[in-house]
Amino acid sequence: MLVMVLQGVKCFINGRIYAGFKPLRVREAVVAAYGRILYVGENRDALSICRMLKGEIVDLGGRIILPGFIDSHMHLDSLGLQLATLDLRGVRSIGELKKRIREYNEEKNPGIIIGRGWDQELFDEKRWPTRWDIDEAVGDKPVILIRVCGHAAVLNTKAMEITGLLTKQTPNIVRDESGVATGVVVEDAVGEALSILSGSMSMDERVGLVESALKYASSLGVTTIGFMSCGRNSLEALFALFQSNGWRYPRIRVYMEPGLFNDVSRLGVKGGFGNEYLRIKGVKLFADGSLGARTAWLSKPYSDKPSVSGRQLISREELREVLEKASKQGFQVAVHGIGDAAIDLILSVYREFGVSGRIRHRIEHASVIRPDQIEEASRLRIVISVQPHFVISDWWAKERLGSERIKWLYPFKTMASKGIMLGFSTDSPVEPLNPWETIYAAVTRGRNENISFYEDTRNETLTLEDALYYYTYGSAYVIGEEEELGSLEEGKLADFIVVDRDPFEVDIDDVRGTKVLETYIGGERIY
Repeated sequence: MLVMVLQGVKCFINGRIYAGFKPLRVREAVVAAYGRILYVGENRDALSICRMLKGEIVDLGGRIILPGFIDSHMHLDSLGLQLATLDLRGVRSIGELKKRIREYNEEKNPGIIIGRGWDQELFDEKRWPTRWDIDEAVGDKPVILIRVCGHAAVLNTKAMEITGLLTKQTPNIVRDESGVATGVVVEDAVGEALSILSGSMSMDERVGLVESALKYASSLGVTTIGFMSCGRNSLEALFALFQSNGWRYPRIRVYMEPGLFNDVSRLGVKGGFGNEYLRIKGVKLFADGSLGARTAWLSKPYSDKPSVSGRQLISREELREVLEKASKQGFQVAVHGIGDAAIDLILSVYREFGVSGRIRHRIEHASVIRPDQIEEASRLRIVISVQPHFVISDWWAKERLGSERIKWLYPFKTMASKGIMLGFSTDSPVEPLNPWETIYAAVTRGRNENISFYEDTRNETLTLEDALYYYTYGSAYVIGEEEELGSLEEGKLADFIVVDRDPFEVDIDDVRGTKVLETYIGGERIY
């Protein structure tokens, strides 16, 4: 009898294997071959298949396997930059901010100081930092410190001069009562400044940053990444990394920034261009800013600053034009919409364009979304990428929104109950990339952190099954690849992780301590 031997066949037995979460499906063994799942089920049958095909047998010894996590919205290049630069998360005062800058400068002596993660809401001084504050710490070289949300930054005077923002007239440069630039910039000015200050970075350096971010993601069990706002330099770095020595990293689904989208579309590239590892999926747009910087566009003024309602960052005509062009070429459109006024704009354009089952257009964040908007999004079959950890990070949101609107903040359970498919994500480096922190936030909603609006929104908590489902199958659905990813089923790509505990057998407070022991892409271990 002729027996065909398949190289690369692996049989994982004697485990507790969660094949999927809705419904909850637990199995003993999984067989992977040529990058895909050949069988999921009982030890006996798996062993029979593996022996027949002369595959490798891996005894899990009772360990836990889960589908790999799919982060549907994060910023790979920004994460790589943060891993290599000054981390300012958790800084509690402007004095501490200055101390951290001085110490970093003395230790590293970089030509440019780039930092990210500060949040003025945590500062003892209860104000925003200024360029004069940063000048006191480091004044002889450019410094740019990006707020945790990525929608605001503070530059020192040297950096303001180099970028030309000190004298440039634009609403995105914050000025004091005398009209003098304070060093704080918002929205497009943040990207402009960072691009100028980091413009001398070599391709090797860019590749190194992307690779470090991918390795970090692997260590956390993230097997597929929705890379948002990818620009030309970052895409070139991805191509260079792909061509170097094979791909042993998480899969990447690219959502281009508008300029790159225009270039790519002129070449006639269609949505889904690429392969199983690296694929161009869509274009990312911004309808508004962030709640933390008060640039999220609300239909009524901010409760803690009635003089502002946020900012509209794209016109109806621009959004409609991109949507039409992208749809014709098979690209998803992913629109950042945090405030309810921004969501009104997005939904109105999607409604005008019509329901499409072929291409799932997206809303990113949907932070402040009214009940009527949830109904409309469901009717239009819009998918939404949400970031549950925002619930904990935005602990100050009730003051921003007031007691009525706070009920509209991150209504995950309501959206899901209306049939909207959610994909989980972190917006990393805005929030920690660790999926267990996100799951913890989705299930607890700040209960243990005494978040002021916990009681107002406790009905929006999700179950552990829900959270794991939206982080796997839900995210796969949002990126349009649920037939290939998101659960462990025969024929799907063999992406899974081995963890040190069963999340269903520990208290939710202990879930966030879960460690990833191994990460597999296509049945091959990458971590």
